[in-house]
Amino acid sequence: MQDDLEGSGPGAAAGGADAAPAVASDTATEEGGFASPRIEGLAALELTPRRVEVRRLAQAMRDIIESLVSTTADTDELAAAADDLERLASALGRLPSGQTYEGFAEAAIAGTLPDGPERWAFFDHSPFIGLANPMSPPMTLSYEGDRVVCDVTFGSAYEGPPGCVHGGYVAAAFDELLGAAQSLSGTQGMTAHLGVDYRRPTPLHTPLRMEGWLHRREGRKIWARATITADGELRAEAEGLFIAFDPGTFQQLLEERSR
Repeated sequence: MQDDLEGSGPGAAAGGADAAPAVASDTATEEGGFASPRIEGLAALELTPRRVEVRRLAQAMRDIIESLVSTTADTDELAAAADDLERLASALGRLPSGQTYEGFAEAAIAGTLPDGPERWAFFDHSPFIGLANPMSPPMTLSYEGDRVVCDVTFGSAYEGPPGCVHGGYVAAAFDELLGAAQSLSGTQGMTAHLGVDYRRPTPLHTPLRMEGWLHRREGRKIWARATITADGELRAEAEGLFIAFDPGTFQQLLEERSR
């Protein structure tokens, strides 16, 4: 992978080494190192009855999507299934909806935002690691030493070339993993540049192993790298450049989202 991304990406100009100090991560490992809220925060969310049911509903919708894109049902069977799903969609559409996550609504009314794990509740709605999002494969992130690792299997809904994961989903999965890896620098940042080298097709319906690690940091600029393997073979590798938040930026995003 290349090391010369210092001037790359839309956020690079604002990310010089002399820029304002970055906001520190809110979590730390038992060994004293920094941790990713994508892992620690998501794992620590309270499994309230409502959250359990939202995740259950998301999994059911995930199963529906997988069945739909791979079905060989005849016209009458499809019509009957469509009737059932249209009724369900109508019923769901009549339920209350809004922009807040669980735990945010009450806090917003009180003029504050949730502290602790609930601060990271939005990760449960991520299109890649969120168990409450039916678009999520989902990816499962964890630590192995100084690396963030992920086990994931992409179903038929993510197909690009025949039998293979669409390259756009491969890139997005890298962005999610690298976002966790860059947090090990002790800061939270946003993606400024993402480079992906596709080595071999990434197969569908196959357990994939992803590994990401912190490469280096210069001021507000943070570089992380990652790989995807299947059956022991390298399928793709990536490098991401992240620009650390200014103090208060993340809090502002949460406040705007909770309105």
